[in-house]
Parts: sequence; C-alpha cells; structure tokens
Amino acid sequence: MTATTVTANTEHTAVFFDGRSNRKRTVRLRFADGLDILEPGIILDRWPFDQVRRADGLPQTLRLRCATARPLARLEVTDAATQGFIAAYCRSLDVGGGAAAQARRIVGWSFAAISSILLLALFGVPLAADRLAPVVPFAMEQRIGAAVDDQVRAIYEGKTCTGAEGQAAFTKLVDRLKTAGGLEFPLVAHVLSSKTPNAYALPGGRIYMLEGLLKKAKTPDEVAGVLAHELGHVQHRDGLRRIIQTGGTSFLVGLLFGDVTGASAVLFVGRSLLDASYSRDQESDADAFAAEVMRKLGRSPKPMGELLMRMSGSSETMDLLASHPMSKDRLAAMSKVAPAFDGPELLSAAEWQALKSICTRTRED
Repeated sequence: MTATTVTANTEHTAVFFDGRSNRKRTVRLRFADGLDILEPGIILDRWPFDQVRRADGLPQTLRLRCATARPLARLEVTDAATQGFIAAYCRSLDVGGGAAAQARRIVGWSFAAISSILLLALFGVPLAADRLAPVVPFAMEQRIGAAVDDQVRAIYEGKTCTGAEGQAAFTKLVDRLKTAGGLEFPLVAHVLSSKTPNAYALPGGRIYMLEGLLKKAKTPDEVAGVLAHELGHVQHRDGLRRIIQTGGTSFLVGLLFGDVTGASAVLFVGRSLLDASYSRDQESDADAFAAEVMRKLGRSPKPMGELLMRMSGSSETMDLLASHPMSKDRLAAMSKVAPAFDGPELLSAAEWQALKSICTRTRED
C-alpha cells in the first residue's frame, strides 16, 4: 500500500516485518477503518480487521498475519493492553483454527505425503516393473545377470563344479526341461560347490544349482522339478521384475541410461536377488510352469514338493525355503498334476550318479 500522511491519536506499539526484507521495525498501531501500521507521519500498511489472523509465535507474544498482505508480513505484539484491543477489533483471529489448525494441516499433509510414498512403493513401482520388464531388451537383461554373477558366487562361496560327466548330465537335464518349456532364451547352467541347499536364476538366463541341494535330492525328478521352477522365473522374467521393484526409481533411472553394470548397481542387484522373495503370484506361476514342463516329459511335479517339504524341518535349508516357500496346499496341487503318459527316466542311473558327484573333481583340483 502506498505510504500516506496521517494524523494519529490513540496508538499502540508493535514490531513489524514488512515481508520484503528481514528488517525489524518498531511501529505504532491505530484502530480506525482497519488496523493501521504506522511510522512517524506515514501509514506503512493497513490490514482490514476481518483479514487479520493469528500466526505461530513465542509465548506471551501475539503474532499476526494478514490474509490480504504480503505472505511473509508479520506483526508481533507483546503488550497485553494492545493484545486486548486487537482481540476486540479483529474478530477473525482464529478463523481456520490459528496455530493449532496449521499444525493439523502440517500433520495432514505429512501423512498424505507418507501415504503417497507407500502407495508408490506398494503399487506404483510394482506396476512399473510389470510394464517395463517385458520390453527391456534381453541383451540388457544379460548384462545385468553378467554384472552380478561374480558377486552372487562370492556370497555363496562356491566354485563352478567341473566334473565332465556330471556337467554333461546336468546340461542334458536342463536342455530337456528347456525344450519342454518352450524357452527361447539362451541359458547358462552350472552347479556350484556350495554347501547351501539352494537353486536360483539370475536375469539373462543364468541358472545355478548349489551342491547342497544336489546332496539332499534322492532322484533326478526332484532336481528337475526345482530346475523347472527356476526356468519358470526365467520365462516370466521375474528376476528382472524383482530388481526393478526392489531398486525402485533409482534403478529405473539407471536402467533408462544404461548404467546397470556400475559398482553400486552390482552390489545392489546381487544382494536384492538373494534377500528379496518372489510374490505369491510369481511363485504360483513358476509352480504351474514347472508342473506343465514335467507333465510334458511324462513326469510328475510331486517330487519337487516332496523334496522341499522333506527339508522344511532343517535349519540349514532356510535359504532354500525362503526363496522357494512350500506349503501343503502347493504340494497337494502338484500331486494332482498327473502326466498323460509315463515318460522315460530323465537321467540314467549312471548319469544321476555322475551329477551327484559333479563337484568332487572341483575340490580335488
């Protein structure tokens, strides 16, 4: 408001901040057609009584703002008599609730922000992962798998088992499962000399079985069922989805610019693949894929469920059970999938024994 010459009578002292600078000005107040803010001989501003509101302030200090003034303009009144005049003339001080309402609004907006973040994490990122994973070029997915391969091997402290006859048997088994499952992705499949009983699939078609699981298995069908389950995750690109979901927007940005092999990405991706679990739907879909593959080969998927249920009471198998949760309902569902014909054994007795001892030569070397 343009400064205007005035003759003042009844005036009260206050401190004024004009909202344009941090200058602290001692002013006088006059209650006329509005709340006049005065310096000697001029009106600095005039606040309509019905637009004056209470603002947050120190104890014993009445801090005021005006809905029609500059957003940062403030009046501070410490004199009790002046505060009384203001309360009498400015009847809308607490319209909107004053400081308490501001606090409630801050809490409300904070809650809304947190809720938005949670909704994004629970629904937004998974939805983005579902939409993005199918269109990511397989060559890029292979780069991701290659980038974390060494780290995952280091976590399990396993070397690639090199028994020639055992590797031949393992390759034969994986190839039969791949053909029956109609996978068009190229696969890299090995056994690692780790005592941990587990199997996992990395993005880009890298399949690994750990020796600990091979030692627990009693038949080739038990191993085949677990491998078929992992092939289901490869076919559905679940590993890539899980990486995107776990990494959220930061990994999406890296993926956008092709930065998926840097050190930070490698550390993140490798750890997330081992720590995170697939969703119930992803596990069910992998089960269905495995059951269909085994059925096409004339073999029952039931042995896979029996292997996991048999191992469920052992503490050393928690890694496997965390990544392949097996319930009685899932076992019952697998038991009902009967093959239309009895297919030939997946491996001969000699091939099975060679596979079981595939890591012996690795330890000798």
